[in-house]
Amino acid sequence: MHAILMATSAAIILALGTLHLLYTFRGPNLTPRDPALRESMMRESPVLTRDTTMWKAWVGFNASHSMGAMLFGLVYGYLALFAPQLLFASPFLLLVGFLMLAGLAVLGRVYWFRVPFTGISMALACYVASVALALSLDLG
Repeated sequence: MHAILMATSAAIILALGTLHLLYTFRGPNLTPRDPALRESMMRESPVLTRDTTMWKAWVGFNASHSMGAMLFGLVYGYLALFAPQLLFASPFLLLVGFLMLAGLAVLGRVYWFRVPFTGISMALACYVASVALALSLDLG
C-alpha cells in the first residue's frame, strides 16, 4: 500500500507538470490578460542579458518548471512501482522528495493559485502517508 500511495503522489505531480507544459505552449491560460503586457514582454529584455526577451524567458521558465515536475513524477513513480526497496530504504531519496514537495507546496501557497496548491498538497499528503506507512511496516 505504501508504494501505491507514493505512486499516487508522483502521478499527481506528473499530471500537474504535464498539464502545465501543455498550457505553456497551447492556448491562452498562461498568457497575460492584457495583450499590451504580452507585447511589452516580447520587446523587453531582463537586466541580466539582452540575448532574450521577458516573453521568451517566461515561456522557458514555465516549460522547465513543467519538465521538473514531470521528472519528479516519473522518477518517484518508477521507483515506487519498480524499485520500492531502493526508494523506501534511502533516507536521502525520501528526504529529497519530501523537501521538493514541501517546497512546491510553499510556492503554491505563496505565489500560485488554488488548483496547483491543492494538487501539490494532496501529493504531499500521499507522500507523507506512504513514508509513514513504510516506516510502520519496518518497525512492526
